[in-house]
Amino acid sequence: MKFINARDLRLKPGDVWKLAKKEKDVVITSRGKPVALLTNIEGEDLLEELEVLRRVRALKALDNIHRRSVSIGTDKIPSREIEAEIRDVRKAREK
Repeated sequence: MKFINARDLRLKPGDVWKLAKKEKDVVITSRGKPVALLTNIEGEDLLEELEVLRRVRALKALDNIHRRSVSIGTDKIPSREIEAEIRDVRKAREK
């Protein structure tokens, strides 16, 4: 995996495209911090690649939610309390 800065992408796009074809992934940085990922897609795999990326993002979000739940202790709330809260909110929405 190679890193290039956003300025190089703007000033030398041809070099970046060559690099993207050669490497699997190219990380675009701005002020030394990663801001985007340029990834090489083979043939007709665009939709498949996007689906995989979306699934990974969803799993990452779910993991973050779980970690936050553990850190604040909400992972220990019994199911019956959660179900009661959901019922109360639904009743309030109906009114």
